[in-house]
Amino acid sequence: MSIVEKYIDGLKKAYYEYGGKEQWDEFEKAVHGASEEDLAELQSLCPDMPESLLQLLKIVDGTYWREYAGKKFAFYFLGSDVEEYPYYLLSAKQMCKKGELDWLNSYINREFGDDVAIDEEIIDKAEEMCWLHFSDCMNNGGTSQLFIDFSPSSRGVKGQIVRFLHDPDEIIVIADSFDEYLEMLMEYEYDFINEDTMEE
Repeated sequence: MSIVEKYIDGLKKAYYEYGGKEQWDEFEKAVHGASEEDLAELQSLCPDMPESLLQLLKIVDGTYWREYAGKKFAFYFLGSDVEEYPYYLLSAKQMCKKGELDWLNSYINREFGDDVAIDEEIIDKAEEMCWLHFSDCMNNGGTSQLFIDFSPSSRGVKGQIVRFLHDPDEIIVIADSFDEYLEMLMEYEYDFINEDTMEE
């Protein structure tokens, strides 16, 4: 069983455990993977895409107000190092919208000085930044977003997972790879799925 299959299997069990069986079953019945066209466009933009993310998108093409079988789903599918805080998976098409990351430039260039905590594994030149935005938090991305960083500093690792958190603002590396990120969520026992998130 691949890490993606293990992840989805564990997530399903977490939904069932916390009373989300009906919600999961409805989603599982409707969901489908990204089109070959959308995956090809994404890979052309990000040639170093991790295989595990591609595999995930071939099964689930996003959970962020994504329409499947005529119904829109806003479905909690991911988490982060922020305890018990759920995130959505963006679709392949949503991930292709790279121009929407311009708001990060001031952060990457360290224009806010010490007011914003930014890990040294992250470069300080926005023009060299190559990030893939793959997830928004439950607050429609307004509080936190997740990225794959293909342009780390000399102290970082290509493909590291970066988490932006707002108020107080910080940008930190939470895993060295997408596989390691999924492993982290499994080790945390999918803590973003609980009684509270099932009531949302």
